[in-house]
Amino acid sequence: MRNRQLKGFVFAAICVALIGWPAVGAEVPTQLPKPDDKPADMSKPVQVYILLGQSNMLGMGKIAGGKGSLENAVKAKKKYPYLVDEAGNWTERKDVRNVRVMVGKGGMRVFNNEWMTIKKTKTIGPEFGIGHYVGHVTDAPVMILKSCIGNRSLGWDLLPPGSEPYEYRGKMIPGYRGTPDNPKGNGEKVANVWYAGKQYDDDTENAKKVLSELDKYYPGAKKFEVAGFFFWQGAKDCGSAENSDRYEKNLVQFIKQLRKDFNAPNANFVVATLGEGKKGSGGNKGKVTDAQLAVDGNNGKYKEFKGNVASVYSNPFCHGGSANGHYGGNAETYMDIGEAMGRAMANLLRNQAKAAAAAARPVDDKKAKILEQNLTRRLTLAKNYLKSGSKTNARRILSDLAKKWPDTPQGQEAAQLLEAATGK
Repeated sequence: MRNRQLKGFVFAAICVALIGWPAVGAEVPTQLPKPDDKPADMSKPVQVYILLGQSNMLGMGKIAGGKGSLENAVKAKKKYPYLVDEAGNWTERKDVRNVRVMVGKGGMRVFNNEWMTIKKTKTIGPEFGIGHYVGHVTDAPVMILKSCIGNRSLGWDLLPPGSEPYEYRGKMIPGYRGTPDNPKGNGEKVANVWYAGKQYDDDTENAKKVLSELDKYYPGAKKFEVAGFFFWQGAKDCGSAENSDRYEKNLVQFIKQLRKDFNAPNANFVVATLGEGKKGSGGNKGKVTDAQLAVDGNNGKYKEFKGNVASVYSNPFCHGGSANGHYGGNAETYMDIGEAMGRAMANLLRNQAKAAAAAARPVDDKKAKILEQNLTRRLTLAKNYLKSGSKTNARRILSDLAKKWPDTPQGQEAAQLLEAATGK
């Protein structure tokens, strides 16, 4: 039974990490090729990536208009060659659907619902850099689903469920679905009042509405999986001392809650810092920037985010201006940051695929049985060390099991014991 369970864990890891990945271990390209005009394999579930944030995610990059425009970047500077074909016309990805919705009077408004192409949009955000990268590395249908609106803060408008009210400098700051008059709230939406988390509710509900009518937004699609989230936001929080101080805590809860709300516990998450923000600079903007960088799984601060959360430091990709000023409409800022976010997601997928392939090496019963015996023996040894008080030896073994075999029962038990042994 344990042997079959071990093989089941290995198989599950392969399925999660390899879905759509065309070549395990393939490098993520720095320069994308032109799309091949081929439709996706519709026998596979649509891989949905949900884009959230405020006006910088919404996108104000200008298409035409000389310096700073996308046309100038592509035609004069020869950047982003995958956006145009040999004749100089905008390309169209037949495997990536570009959907953008926004809350408005009377409910959800649909702004984009087409294959990914510049020719059907008036301004751009990071979705084109994101969509082309994710589309290139995914051998399955992809949907880029953007649901957001400008001038929204994480500490108030986008405050996620599970956020509790707290006191800040003698003032009570409302929790999710709370109001200044009732910071705690009663868990329900507050009619005719802009309550804490209202934009979170609106944006996630709109995204779920799109997914409930999947074939309307991805023709021919029958199934989908929420594969990841992209978040580019923070300007409004920089104008508030309490929001900037609380930003990291709110962002951690935001990541966890999105995965829960979309029933996607393994969905990857990529967050980009404000283009003009500099790490370690202090002040509200520095605090927000540092908080966005802190959740990167490679930092080690949040162990559960290792290998599935990535932060993009956007300052090197910013061509002037600020988020509040929409970066002056400079399309290169939106494209360069979008590409960086897309590469970050592609690298998460690549690394997960490589790890799953490595974990899948014992494929026959004999090898699986030997592996299970070895893992169990090492786990037992670690437990004995703990009982004898030799925590250093125990932690060494537990750490190795948890890191190398995270999808086995022994690796998962080791991770729990390691957390208890380190007091974290």
